Amino acid sequence: MFQWIKALPAREITHTPAEVEQLYRYWRIQIMLGMYAGYAVFYFTRKSFNYVMPQMISDLGFTLSDIGLIGTLFYLVYGCSRFFSGMLSDMANPRWFMGVGLMVTGVLNILFGASSGLLLFTGLWVVNAFFQGWGWPPCSRLLTSWYSRNERGRWWALCNTSHNVGGALIPLLAGVLTVHYGWRYGMIVPGIIAIITGAFVCYRLRDRPVSMGLPSVGQWRSDALELQQEQQSAALPLAAILRRYIFTNRALWLLAASYVFVYIVRIGINDWGNLYLTERHNYPLVMANSALSMLEVGGFIGTLAAGWGSDKLFNGNRNPMNIIFMLGIFLSVGLLWMVGSGHWFFNAACFFLIGFFIFGPQMLIGMAAESAHKESAGAATGFVGIFGYLGAALSGYPLAKVMEVWQWQGFFIVLSLATLISAVLLIPLLLRVPR
Repeated sequence: MFQWIKALPAREITHTPAEVEQLYRYWRIQIMLGMYAGYAVFYFTRKSFNYVMPQMISDLGFTLSDIGLIGTLFYLVYGCSRFFSGMLSDMANPRWFMGVGLMVTGVLNILFGASSGLLLFTGLWVVNAFFQGWGWPPCSRLLTSWYSRNERGRWWALCNTSHNVGGALIPLLAGVLTVHYGWRYGMIVPGIIAIITGAFVCYRLRDRPVSMGLPSVGQWRSDALELQQEQQSAALPLAAILRRYIFTNRALWLLAASYVFVYIVRIGINDWGNLYLTERHNYPLVMANSALSMLEVGGFIGTLAAGWGSDKLFNGNRNPMNIIFMLGIFLSVGLLWMVGSGHWFFNAACFFLIGFFIFGPQMLIGMAAESAHKESAGAATGFVGIFGYLGAALSGYPLAKVMEVWQWQGFFIVLSLATLISAVLLIPLLLRVPR
């Protein structure tokens, strides 16, 4: 029944060197386009709820704790799904795994928009969280299969900007639809877009190069670091991979622990930012969402800068760039908190700076696949994803309770402390060189 979704076996190389060159160059671009469009639209169906949330609170009488609980449950299930789906995606064909997952999330968004009642909303959003976990693991698998170690920082960064594009467009799309047609259309229209894009992903993606009769990317690019990892990564049973490269991997545990606190900041700003602007500065919803969209614009540029810098300035060592960007997060969050200007331009600029610095570590720590087995990219990124979305869950109900007691001052204190702890956890990795 599930044979159609399984990874394709390796094939004998039958292409000439000229054909190999042509096929690699063609499919690397096509696969990047498929991943980029697909993951951008995953954000349409993941963040639509956040950007219609202020109107839902007004229309349906929900409390901050109600909304925070939905968010916490979503991120807990999503984090677990990232790990579970990561293990599955390592054995699956990425084109079907990612494409079908995106179409299912579209259907769930449409059902959410057509529903009423807190219990039903919560149930649908939890199921959505599970299928949201089908988005990034296949991207990790493709990025480690089609792009080699000495160039991967730039390609990974480029792909990672897809959620900045999706994250920048969805507040505007959902906000305009909510204002003019009601919050239900802010859920239904992104769902329709996801179904269409999911079909495109199924059409455009492919499996690993070796399943298409091509040499591995390390052989094609003569990349010494990539070849070393390919040679060290002989086929192993799943249990052996998990034991040796995941559960007893010290570097992976440090990255995962740091990810908890990175995501408290990232999701805290992302999910509560428009409520901060509407409550603290009395912005209309569209105006608040447009300022918050600058978080993603800054993230787009910061992600590319982080990927390029880690490749070119630190020879593939991601940790020095992480520390630099952590300091930037601390300063930019403090700027938004301490100055507290009501001017739209200033607040938008603060969100831009926070986005620039926060998405660098979010992407670089997420490159945990480089610290694991070559054939366990999905499981490695899924493992740190569990911890990242534990942090995201803490930014839901627990952070909502902090705000109910200590208001926005408590909110910013928590984010500032989380940034400092995340940086401290990465210090032991500063002297670790890529293997």
